[in-house]
Amino acid sequence: MEVVIVPDAKAGGELIAEAMAELIRHKPEALLGVATGSTPLPIYEALAAKVGSGAVDASRTRVAQLDEYVGLPAEHPESYRSVLRREVLEPLGIGMAAFMGPDGTAEDVRAACEAYDKALGDAGGVDLQLLGIGTDGHIGFNEPCSSLASRTRIKTLTEQTRVDNARFFEGDIEQVPHHVITQGIGTILEARHLVLLATGEGKADAVAATVEGPVAAVCPASALQLHPHATVVVDEAAASKLKLADYFRHTYSNKPAWQGI
Repeated sequence: MEVVIVPDAKAGGELIAEAMAELIRHKPEALLGVATGSTPLPIYEALAAKVGSGAVDASRTRVAQLDEYVGLPAEHPESYRSVLRREVLEPLGIGMAAFMGPDGTAEDVRAACEAYDKALGDAGGVDLQLLGIGTDGHIGFNEPCSSLASRTRIKTLTEQTRVDNARFFEGDIEQVPHHVITQGIGTILEARHLVLLATGEGKADAVAATVEGPVAAVCPASALQLHPHATVVVDEAAASKLKLADYFRHTYSNKPAWQGI
């Protein structure tokens, strides 16, 4: 995988947004896989600025959801469908008709998982999948010890993940659902380009395990080592425990400008 160390979250957001914009310029109907949370916000803000300035037209772009809470109505402000509508679709001028996501309120959740997994393939696959990373190394909601071959399925959240997400529910962990639908690691690995953004010292251990540790289910993000085109973008704080940080800086600074990420 390629590791790119940037000064801060804003620089990381701009770098990834330009890669997304370049993809859209070459493939206007590209299917972008998007993640929620605070980490990817600088990406969406930078891409929205490009759309607003006319540097890129995202009107034909499609958007696919990475995961969703089980049991939250679609109109709930913290359902990921609602969050992505506010933070991605509306700022980019993309209508809900171009949005794909699992049904977290389905009576048959297992069938809903299988249907979404199939829908991603039927849509031609994800061109670029954005990922964040948990302090325990999870991607999507694939908690530690998730199968590296897993498909879209229902998962039970760890207590730590619910604690981390309580900030979106007025600080009340009791409001955070116990279950989610998430693309599996095997599903995620089918995207043509994986881009993971991590910022802050709190992610340093997880980043080091992902990049320099063994491929192991205990750190789900380490599966990115198996992908032919995976890019990990980290700020200086998140890179602080990388043994090969100087090497990563050297290789990125000397790559051809036309190559992108």
